[in-house]
Amino acid sequence: MSTLRDLAEEHTALRPADIDHLHRIAGDWQLLSDLSFADLLLWVPVDGDGTFLCVAQVRPTTAPTAYLDDQVGRIVGGPEVAHLEVAHRQGRIWREGDPVWYGDVPARHEAIPVRLRTGDGEAGEVIAVVGRDTNLSTARTPSQLELNYLTTADDLAQMIADGTFPPPRHPGETTSAPRVGDGLVRLDANGKVTYASPNAQSAYRRLGYASHLVGEDLAKLHRRLAGDPLEGTDAGNAVLAALRGEAPPRREIDARGATMLTRALPLMPAGVPIGALVLVRDITEVRRRDRALITKDATIREIHHRVKNNLQTVAALLRLQARRVAMPEARVALEESVRRVASIALVHETLSMSSDEAVEFDGIVDRVASAATEVAATEVTVGMRRKGSFGVLPAEIATSLVMVLNELLLNAVEHGFPPADEDGAPAAVDGPKPEVVVSVHRLRKELHVSVTDNGRGLPGQFDAERGGNLGLQIVRALVTGELRGTIELRNGAGGGTEAALVVPLARGTTDRLTGRAGPP
Repeated sequence: MSTLRDLAEEHTALRPADIDHLHRIAGDWQLLSDLSFADLLLWVPVDGDGTFLCVAQVRPTTAPTAYLDDQVGRIVGGPEVAHLEVAHRQGRIWREGDPVWYGDVPARHEAIPVRLRTGDGEAGEVIAVVGRDTNLSTARTPSQLELNYLTTADDLAQMIADGTFPPPRHPGETTSAPRVGDGLVRLDANGKVTYASPNAQSAYRRLGYASHLVGEDLAKLHRRLAGDPLEGTDAGNAVLAALRGEAPPRREIDARGATMLTRALPLMPAGVPIGALVLVRDITEVRRRDRALITKDATIREIHHRVKNNLQTVAALLRLQARRVAMPEARVALEESVRRVASIALVHETLSMSSDEAVEFDGIVDRVASAATEVAATEVTVGMRRKGSFGVLPAEIATSLVMVLNELLLNAVEHGFPPADEDGAPAAVDGPKPEVVVSVHRLRKELHVSVTDNGRGLPGQFDAERGGNLGLQIVRALVTGELRGTIELRNGAGGGTEAALVVPLARGTTDRLTGRAGPP
């Protein structure tokens, strides 16, 4: 199904600013739908021929829907859209007419014109119409809650027609939470509570306020309740800002071990401030879980930091032992072990600075490649280059993959460009400069990596399955075992050697990046 923007751009002549305003309405109109106990459909006129296109739809969470089928993308005209035509042409809310039937469902039609205010604050022309359609099949007993909901909904509907709703979204606020069902408080122009829903009353009771809210000055109450005076002042000022016609950012209030999220909205139908709407939500358990996760993340990072320190200590001990060993073969073996331990420590160092069990792998590869050229036992200066990006990898893949790449890079440098004679003199370099290239790209759910050099290539009798030194045996074991991938060693098309890896990113356990379970 096409998006709101796609439909509007394809079928209408609306400007980008108009479409952005429609997006803001669709992002915040669940509030109006729940208060109205009604479905909302966003209709835009098509080419001035009397037809309208539905570009967005929302169903209420407080009442049964009037539409079982999705209406987005539907183009209608004629008598069916007469109420939309009146609202669009006359620029007023249409509430006349008898109920209509959608199959077996009776519904009441209303139409709200949508305006976008001009740069000088004046009400602009009507750019769309919001259809408010209420399912009448369920009889309702008018209660105080329902009457307050409907009154507030009418005020917000008039603000849509005036172009003053929804308010601008503040940076960092990606949703309109809290919602109507979480708790609703209505204030008069003086900031006194005229109505508080039962859920709102319960939320304030958890903060330590046991009395009834009606008649209270909410701004002063927020200042009294908050455990932190500065936090209470901010929450109180947010209420006062809404009473002045502003749309302040959401605020949290902490008191007596409980936390409440508040959102204050001005009520100013026809441009006249008549009070404010305050939505509240008890988020005590949410914040408790957040604190537990923060503590857990800090503990995991500390563990990675200590593992990194311990691995560096092991590497230092091996390095010290290598200096005291007289046998050249033993010294080389210990130095190779130092490099392998150091490459694992590099992953844990990165994880100790990460907020989750995943790492940006490009930086790790670049550091391992740089170290390989510095410690490799060869007299030839070899350049290192990376093509493509590994991106973010989960820790269980990164730890094994960094060891694989460390071994392949060292092998490419040490064995791809050997000395030219028995005296150890470096070979005269003709042609391209010695270079090792690490190439990577993602294809579907696989990571394709190649380590290519422009050296002398594989020996003629080299057995790709059984041949090679201890480093290549470690590589094969890690790739086929820990990484569950494949590796192929071959001569490059233009000379040199190429090691091609294919590593699946979906693991048998839950993927830490996507949260989805991979294949066994």
